[in-house]
Amino acid sequence: MTQSAARVGLAAISDQPLNAAQVALSVSDERAGATVTFTGVVRNHDHGRSVAGIEYVGHPSAETIIVEVANEFIDRPGLHAIAVEHRVGTLVVGDLAMVAAVSASHRAEAFSACSDLVDAIKARLPIWKHQQFADGTAEWSNCP
Repeated sequence: MTQSAARVGLAAISDQPLNAAQVALSVSDERAGATVTFTGVVRNHDHGRSVAGIEYVGHPSAETIIVEVANEFIDRPGLHAIAVEHRVGTLVVGDLAMVAAVSASHRAEAFSACSDLVDAIKARLPIWKHQQFADGTAEWSNCP
């Protein structure tokens, strides 16, 4: 039996709070024996400094690129569905910055694909972060 291409359940940039359960639901598939979800969360520190929050700023092409990256995974063996959403705007510690999910026939395929998807998004998505530190200073990072 030949496997059909996986579908992209979601690939988006949002200025609203992300919902990991909704992203995971978008990859639901009866053929899947595994669903792996990754949540990228704003943490309270970076390189020994206390972080108060982060502003994510996206290039106008960010939506197009996130769709392109997700579509690059559709022919991956064993994969049934892919979803990824990245937040823009001002976030505080504990907010979700990115959610990615994949469903696959087996767990190894799901874990591998989700990890590779997150790496590809982080490498190629034109979204930059402006970290706000607890001491009142700020710093841009992830800028080309």
